[in-house]
Amino acid sequence: MTVHKLTAGDGYAYLSRQVAAQDTTAPPTGSLSGYYTARGEEPGRWMGRGVHGLAGLSPDCTVLEAQMRALFGEGRHPNRAQVESDAVAAGSSPAAADRASRLGAPYPLFTDDGEFRRRCARAYQELNADRGEAVGAPVPAEDRARIGTAIASDMFREQFGRDPLDPRELSGHLARISRQRTTAVAGYDLTFSPVKSVSTLWAIASRDIADVIEQAHADAVADVLAWLEDHATYTRAGRHSVAQVDARGLLAAAFTHRDSRAGDPDLHTHVAISNKVQTLDGRWQALDGRPLYANTVAASERYNTRIESFLSERLGVRFAERPGGEPGKRPVREIVGVDGPLPRVWSSRRAAIDTRRAELSAAFQTDHGRPPTALEATRLAQQANLETRQAKHEPLTYAEQRAAWRTSALSVLGGEHELDAYLHRALHPSGAPTGPVVTPGWVSKVAASAVERVSLMNATWAEVHVRAEAERRVRLSGIRAAELDAVVEDVVTCALLSVAVPKSPRVAIEKSPLMAR
Repeated sequence: MTVHKLTAGDGYAYLSRQVAAQDTTAPPTGSLSGYYTARGEEPGRWMGRGVHGLAGLSPDCTVLEAQMRALFGEGRHPNRAQVESDAVAAGSSPAAADRASRLGAPYPLFTDDGEFRRRCARAYQELNADRGEAVGAPVPAEDRARIGTAIASDMFREQFGRDPLDPRELSGHLARISRQRTTAVAGYDLTFSPVKSVSTLWAIASRDIADVIEQAHADAVADVLAWLEDHATYTRAGRHSVAQVDARGLLAAAFTHRDSRAGDPDLHTHVAISNKVQTLDGRWQALDGRPLYANTVAASERYNTRIESFLSERLGVRFAERPGGEPGKRPVREIVGVDGPLPRVWSSRRAAIDTRRAELSAAFQTDHGRPPTALEATRLAQQANLETRQAKHEPLTYAEQRAAWRTSALSVLGGEHELDAYLHRALHPSGAPTGPVVTPGWVSKVAASAVERVSLMNATWAEVHVRAEAERRVRLSGIRAAELDAVVEDVVTCALLSVAVPKSPRVAIEKSPLMAR
């Protein structure tokens, strides 16, 4: 799971554009057959306990473009037009109707681009004038980089009275002066993606098995969102927002996509979480984003553990660490039997992007005498993405995608017999291990290994680090899904007790039922 900020105004638009580019133009039928025959991705769905605080919304109902614009673009009730219309019909003034659709304070938007951006804009206009182009014509990336370097050098000399000592100092200065003024955070995009073998099996298995995989993914996403509501959903109150207070829940819109831009199978879900949360007394305030970020790794490991457990129990597949991973990184656990050339073929786009990005970065440093700033590096990554991307395909039905993926798999594996054998190995693994007998001794051993690991990897660490490590180690053990929460809590409790130093002999720490045995 990854987390990215959504800025107010049009910050949500990239997600909406991705969805809109794939959405069918026909109204959703709501039937199961419609999901397979509609041209484009499945519509987004509302999620989270925060939905219950808004009239006219309910979990799992379809997310509309106008609702995204109202909530993430303006910080208002998703059904803004209806809310304001009802208020006017009830006798409210236009001003009162406007207030009725607001969810707390409006988002502050900043439009001052700063001195560096203003100088660049003037230089772009002058360049276009010299070339006989329209004033607002797009300026090529190499010219923007050259102009940015020259202006940053001038501004460095103006501020410090000397030239930059080296390219890195100039690059850091350019990064600081080119940084855009802060725009309010409208929400957070949580992206949930299973390991590649899951998407591969989902793409080539029969439709009933594919449905099981998709439901396991959806259940894991819902589980993590509910966990975040219990452990990381707060707002701030009091003078200077010093107090952290509980919120009723998250208000989120989930969009599940089926493929990558290259058309490869890539089951993943974007969960756009609104920055608007409701206090227990009914006031709408801003979500405190710090606990969300602090729990990102733990939440990601929780997702990985849950989807692995769900698929193991529902399909009988087995996961194991895949050898040959990147040095310094933890081994990735994949479905046993879903390996070889097929998942590599459907992962080739990432390798192509990384290779081209490295080439562009090296060329940039040679041309400009400095490494790219973070913003320029992002642009280079986008350029690499575009240069390696195949022509965008027309929106396809799920049935059409599955047919194309099957054809590709038959070509890679060698035919129907080979594909059937491939599926059989994945769905009927040999030597499937049984889960351990969970005893206090077992819990103590796992907790000790978790503490040892986080102590080795972190100079300072907290409960969230232990929890993430506990999820990883419990996942390796094959604990049943129904027992996961209790076992992870036992491991975390035992780990923290083993290193805690009580401040007073009167302090008592409540033990879980397992630890009491």
